[in-house]
Amino acid sequence: LKAGGVAGVCVDLILFPLDTVKTRLQSPQGFRKAGGFRGIYAGVPSTAIGSFPNAAAFFITYENVKSLLQHSSTSYLTPATHMVAASLGEVVACLVRVPSEVVKQRAQVSPSSSTLRILSHTLYNEGIQGLYRGYKSTVLREIPFSLVQFPLWESLKELWSWKQGHVVDSWQSAVCGAFAGGFAAAVTTPLDVAKTRIMLAKAGSSNASGNVLAALGGIWRTQGLSGLFAGVVPRMAAISLGGFIFLGTYEKTRQLLL
Repeated sequence: LKAGGVAGVCVDLILFPLDTVKTRLQSPQGFRKAGGFRGIYAGVPSTAIGSFPNAAAFFITYENVKSLLQHSSTSYLTPATHMVAASLGEVVACLVRVPSEVVKQRAQVSPSSSTLRILSHTLYNEGIQGLYRGYKSTVLREIPFSLVQFPLWESLKELWSWKQGHVVDSWQSAVCGAFAGGFAAAVTTPLDVAKTRIMLAKAGSSNASGNVLAALGGIWRTQGLSGLFAGVVPRMAAISLGGFIFLGTYEKTRQLLL
């Protein structure tokens, strides 16, 4: 809980400006109208509050499920174990992440409005379900992401450990995390764009229904391949750096606590 929480806070606050740029590139009104480079820290209170419990929930689930499954599986099933553990971790973590993400993204494209005002406006107009708009699309983005990132991260650590004859250091784990995160970010960008459009859609619009395939189809028809991969560069940069900080900090904090 502590290691995951510390890692989550570090990466979310350090890389927040890149996340804002990515969100504005993906927003339906376009980068300039969404705020451009102004108010780059808009929405940061939502992230600051949600990052610790979000990351802690993920790693508690991930480590416990991984430990449980490894006792009853053979070595060649290890990647599948990591996939299942990461997927379940994301499902649990998204219960915390999605409300925080909804408020954060709406603040990022409306830098003149405060986080508290956006939260109260969302609750007043849409209720609690408004804060969970995009839960399904977030889970559908995070599970494929985790299916790529975590088995790749674990495999790279094992390979590096085998080559040098001892368990990887925390900085080596961070390097593996950066590579795994960047690759996973690139291939799942269309799902991230769909999630952003659903969260930012006006209540009552077609995207507000949360249909991921419909959102992807709409983006493809209006903007083509470039629309589906909007924000891919800042997303890859943020998640590569995020993977380095997040997984490296997690390993280091865990080693210190254990």
